[in-house]
Amino acid sequence: MIPVKMKTESLLYTLRPLAAFLPVLLLIGCQPRWTETAKGGYHLVENEDGALLGYSPESGVQILTVDRLAFKDLNRDGSLDPYEDWRLSAADRAKDLAGRMSEAQIAGLMLYSAHQRLPGGGFGGRDTYGGKPFDESGARASDLSDQQRTFLTEDNLRHVLLTTVESPAVAAEWNNNAQALVEGLGLGIPANNSTDPRHEAGSDDEFNLGAGGEISRWPGAIGLAASFDPSLVRQFGEIASREYRALGMATALSPQVDLATDPRWYRFSGTFGEDPVLATAMARAYVDGFQTSPSDKEIAGGWGYESVNAMVKHWPGGGTGEGGRDAHYGFGKFAVFPGDNLKDHIKPFAEGAFNLEGGTGRASAVMPYYTISYGLDPGGEYVGNAFSAYFITDLLRNTYGYDGVVCTDWGVTRPDEGMAVFGRTPWGVEHLSVAERHYKILMAGCDQFGGNNDAGPVLEAYAMGVEEHGEAFMRARFETSAVRLLKNIFRTGLFENPYLEVAETSAVVGNPEFMKAGYEAQLKSVVVLKNEGGVLPIKPDQTVYIPQRYVPPGESFFGQPIPGRWEDPINLQIAGKYFTVTDNPDEADIALVEITNPINGRTAGYSAEDAKAGGNGFLPITLQYGPYTAVEARDPSLAGDAREGDVLNRSYKGKTVTARNHTDLEMVLDTRRVMKGKPVVVVLRMSNPTVVSEFESQVNGLVVNFNVQDQAVLDIISGKTEPSGLLPLQMPANMATVEQQYEDVPLDMEVQVDAAGNAYGFGFGLNWDGLIRDARTEKYAAPE
Repeated sequence: MIPVKMKTESLLYTLRPLAAFLPVLLLIGCQPRWTETAKGGYHLVENEDGALLGYSPESGVQILTVDRLAFKDLNRDGSLDPYEDWRLSAADRAKDLAGRMSEAQIAGLMLYSAHQRLPGGGFGGRDTYGGKPFDESGARASDLSDQQRTFLTEDNLRHVLLTTVESPAVAAEWNNNAQALVEGLGLGIPANNSTDPRHEAGSDDEFNLGAGGEISRWPGAIGLAASFDPSLVRQFGEIASREYRALGMATALSPQVDLATDPRWYRFSGTFGEDPVLATAMARAYVDGFQTSPSDKEIAGGWGYESVNAMVKHWPGGGTGEGGRDAHYGFGKFAVFPGDNLKDHIKPFAEGAFNLEGGTGRASAVMPYYTISYGLDPGGEYVGNAFSAYFITDLLRNTYGYDGVVCTDWGVTRPDEGMAVFGRTPWGVEHLSVAERHYKILMAGCDQFGGNNDAGPVLEAYAMGVEEHGEAFMRARFETSAVRLLKNIFRTGLFENPYLEVAETSAVVGNPEFMKAGYEAQLKSVVVLKNEGGVLPIKPDQTVYIPQRYVPPGESFFGQPIPGRWEDPINLQIAGKYFTVTDNPDEADIALVEITNPINGRTAGYSAEDAKAGGNGFLPITLQYGPYTAVEARDPSLAGDAREGDVLNRSYKGKTVTARNHTDLEMVLDTRRVMKGKPVVVVLRMSNPTVVSEFESQVNGLVVNFNVQDQAVLDIISGKTEPSGLLPLQMPANMATVEQQYEDVPLDMEVQVDAAGNAYGFGFGLNWDGLIRDARTEKYAAPE
C-alpha cells in the first residue's frame, strides 16, 4: 500500500513539467475554431466542423465568436440570437425570427415579385437604373434596377422571380449585389430567388460531346414523361438543382403536376401527361431530385446547400378547364368535373409530391391554380382556388395535412379588365378591392402573394383582420405564415451563405457532364409512331428532301406579336451530317417533313370579334388542321357567370374554326404529291395531342418530337440511337371524341388506329423491332 503522501508527491512531480505549458494550453483552448477569407465583394468564414458563412463587410454585419465558433450577427445587436445560431433547427430559428419581425417585415416576406429580367427588371424590361433606361445608364447587367432596390428596401420583399438572364455570371453577380443589400437591412433576411422551368432545349442547338453551354438542355415535362422513367426525372432534378443554386436560385416554381385530362389545354406540355399513376411517380421523383442534397452538402433532414425548394402546382389540378380553355383569361376561369373525378387530380400531390422517398418528406410549397373549381365547394362558394377556404384550409391543410407554404399564382389580386386580358385573374372576387382580395387569401389559408411587389395591400389586409378578429389573432396569423416562409430559407442555408463565386457558377452551369445527361434524356423522349415498310432509320447514303415550312403570324404567351415567316424546320447544317440534303424532291430518296401540332393562338377558345358581332365570344379549340365545326359540343355549358359583362352559357356548339397553321397539313400533302410515291416521313413537333387522321394514311413514317433539339430527332431517325419513347397521352381519332370526353377523366378518348392496327394510345411506341413492350409498359401502360 502506497502512503497518501507519496501519492501526492508523485502527482506533483508528474505535473511540474507541464506547468510551464499551462498558459499555452489555455490559450489554445480559447482560440477561435474558424478562419476568414476575403472573396472580393464578400468574405467567407469557415468553421471547423460547422457552417460555412458568407457576409458582406459593407452590410454592417459582424462575426460573433461563441464557443469558439463563428456566427453572423445579422441584426447587429452584438449578441447571438436563436435565429442566428446555425446549430439550431430551421423550425426553431424560424419561430424565433418570426417573433422579432414587424408586421411590415412579415408583409414583405409574403410578397413574391413580378417577373424580373437581368438586365431590365420587371415585365417588358422597362426598369430604370439611376433614373435612366438600362441602355442609357452605363449600368452593368448585374446591377439592381431602381425598382428592384425599392421593393427590396421599402417593401421588404425577399422572394424574387427571375426570368431571362444575360449569362450565368450575370445571375451570380446580381445575386451577390441583392444579398449584400438586404443583409444590411433590418434583421438581415436573405433573398430567396426563384425561377420557372428554364432547361428546355432549343430546336437548332447542337450537342457536342465535351462541350458546355449556358445551361443543360432537357426535354420539357411532357418529354420527360415520355421516357416513362422516374429515375431520369430524379436525375434531372438533381442536376437542375445544382445549376439553380449556382445561379442564386433556391426555389423552383415547379413541377407542374396537373393531370392533363383535357387534350386541348394550352399548358398540356408543362405536365407529366394524363395518367395519374405515371404523373404521381414523376412528381415524387422530380421533387426528391430538387429538394434532396447529397450527404456532403446536407444540413439536416435531407435539406442542404444544393437543395431547391419545389413549389408544386397547381392545386387541386388545373387541367380541367371547360372546353380546354385556360384560366389566365376570364373566358377560361372555370374548371369542371363532369366525371366527378377530383380524386385522380389530387393523387400527384398527395401520393407524389407530399410523399417523398427522400428526407425532405414533402414539397416545401404549393401553388393553387387560377380556376374556380366549379361546383365542388360544399359551402357553395364559387371563387378561384387561392381565395377558397375549402380548397386551401379544409382540403389541403386539414384533409391532407399540408403545413408548407401556399403561394398564389401570379396576378390573382389584380383588377379584372375584361374577358381576354392576360394576367388579371381575381376569379369569383371581381367585386372586392385589391386589399380585400389579399385579406380573403390570408383567411383562406395562403401565405404568399405571387406577382405582387407592393406591401401596401397586405398591410391593409392586416388592418382588416385586426378590426374583425383583434390584434392577437392577426399577429398570430401573420407569424404562422412567416414561420412557413422562413423555414424554406433556413433549410437551404441562405442565412449562412447566400453568396456565389462567379467562377464556380460558370463552371457548374451547363458543364459538359450536365449537357450530356440532358441530351441523353432528349433521346429518350422521342416517340416513333409509324414505320411503314421499315422506312426508318434513314440510311447515310440516302438523299433527303426537307421542305421549308411557313410559320403563320401569332402571339407569345404574354401577348407579344410574332410575325409570319418561312423557315427551314430542321437545321440543314446539322441534317447534312447524317445524310445528303436536297431542296429538289426529284433528287430525293425520301422526304422528311417537320410540322407543329395545330395552333389555336394565345386566346384559344375565345374571339372578341365573335362577341362584338353578337355571339357569346366562345369558340372551339381544335386539335386538327382543317376546318372544324363543333357539332358534338355540349350546349349549354356546365359553367358560366351570370354577372353583367360576363357569359352564362359558354357553349360554342355549331361554330367553326381552322388551325392557324393549317398550312402544315397542306405541306404534308403537297410533299406526298411531289415525291411521286417515294417515302414521306413526318416529324410532329407536339405540345398537345393531335388528330393525325388528316394525313397519317398518306405518310410512311411518323415521329413525335416533344420540342427537343433537331439533333436528338436526327440521331433517332438515322438509326444512331434506338427509339425508346412512349406516348404519355392519347392521340385522338377525331374531334368528336375530344368533345365527348370528360375534362376531368384521363384516358377516355377513342384513339387513332393506323393501317397496321397500331393504336396510338397511352404507352404506345415503336423501336426498330416493332412494338415496345418492357418493364415500363408492364408497370404503367395497358394496351389500348
